[in-house]
Amino acid sequence: MGKPSVAKVIELIGSSTTGWEDAAANAVKEAAKTVKNIRHVYLKECTAKVEGDRIVEYRANVNVTFIVERES
Repeated sequence: MGKPSVAKVIELIGSSTTGWEDAAANAVKEAAKTVKNIRHVYLKECTAKVEGDRIVEYRANVNVTFIVERES
């Protein structure tokens, strides 16, 4: 049998001036700089910052799941 794996979930908020998809991608991109073995992203919520009558910043609240590395 294979070694059992353990997954961990972290919650992040990504932002973008172009859209929610880009905001979620930015969250994953930043997480990947310090977190290894990212496997999934779950989009929990989308919000936006408004100034006047325009959306000026899109925000994506995401859960990022990664596999925890274990020493042998």
